[in-house]
Amino acid sequence: MTTRILLIDSDISLATVLCDYLESRNFQALHVTKGTEALDLLSNSHVDLLLMELHGLERNGFDLLREVRHRSSQLPIIILTTRTEREAQMRAFQLGCDDYVTKPFSMEILICRIEAIMRRVRMREENKQRTFDLNGHVFDATHQSFAGEHLSGRESDLLLMLCRNEGELVDRHHILAHLWKEDNAFTSRSLGVYINHLRRFLRPVGYDILAVRQKGYKLVKL
Repeated sequence: MTTRILLIDSDISLATVLCDYLESRNFQALHVTKGTEALDLLSNSHVDLLLMELHGLERNGFDLLREVRHRSSQLPIIILTTRTEREAQMRAFQLGCDDYVTKPFSMEILICRIEAIMRRVRMREENKQRTFDLNGHVFDATHQSFAGEHLSGRESDLLLMLCRNEGELVDRHHILAHLWKEDNAFTSRSLGVYINHLRRFLRPVGYDILAVRQKGYKLVKL
């Protein structure tokens, strides 16, 4: 499963080198130079980790950090910056960053920091709730069952992802990357088939899966 990293930095030369290095280490790297571009991308597609500079952007870096953290309490954020003063570091952590790296930095050490954070994220995901009550009907992801009916492994994993984000849009690229490990026309059609399978279980008990065209799916009450 490829980790998708978004880099916000106005230094295009450094960003190009860093993105190339991340790609060589099997990460998927995206780069934007403006905070507004980053917020749009975060709203419309899945990102696993954010790397961001604090200055040189079209808006205050601390304000951008505050806005990103307000939108997502779980997204891992690493600050990459030339600002070395203690006050800047303290403020960044107070606003919700997970790590603070000053430039110049070692690419190898940055990779180690990214991998350490992503290990913690995976452990947190594995320890999340796995049983849900949907209008009195129990979905048990551990035993792959819903209201006494057995689900396939893929059906159970997909429903688990939707239940953990009930009422919120789950990006289709995120689903395909995590469950199918590929994002292409074939896996997209397969995802649609599994969504329809789950709807047959959910609609009789007052739930449905809302499809948002070209974006993803949302578990909702009828």
